[in-house]
Amino acid sequence: DHFLFMSGDRNLEVAGMERDWPEGRGIFHNDAKTFLLWVNEEDQTRIISMQKGGDVKGVFERLSRGIKAVGESVKAESGKDFALDPRFGYIHSCPTNLGTGMRASVHVDLPGWTKEGVDKLKARCEQLAVQPRGTRGESGGQTGFTYDISNKHRLGYSEVQLVQVMIDGVNTLY
Repeated sequence: DHFLFMSGDRNLEVAGMERDWPEGRGIFHNDAKTFLLWVNEEDQTRIISMQKGGDVKGVFERLSRGIKAVGESVKAESGKDFALDPRFGYIHSCPTNLGTGMRASVHVDLPGWTKEGVDKLKARCEQLAVQPRGTRGESGGQTGFTYDISNKHRLGYSEVQLVQVMIDGVNTLY
């Protein structure tokens, strides 16, 4: 499946986060594969809600319900909550995820921006507080004219604000 994580990220290797690869890692998902829980990839836990189409509200609602359910399950099993710092937000292995840890993204075709060049797209995205990635992930590269556009920031904003930034950015770029 397209959501499986793989070994070989140089940054994770240098940080020692792949020393026991692939043991101690896993992906749990619902039957529709629209809700996933990654365990011990880059962050200790990564909760993902996704689906094809443009129902951002539905994806966000599923994510909210899922985070609540996972948190309740962790609390029932261990007696502990997710590590939440009042100033820095949720604690993550990757410092770019400090804050909410939320990266709201959509895959969108931007043929006009492909013609303009990726540097111009990146500059425009910077103005909109979003970031473009290839559809193969953070370091997977770009193919064609479909981009993964997501909110750039995680710290200092609510989840709702970050989703809105992504929506506004995509609407402006499109």
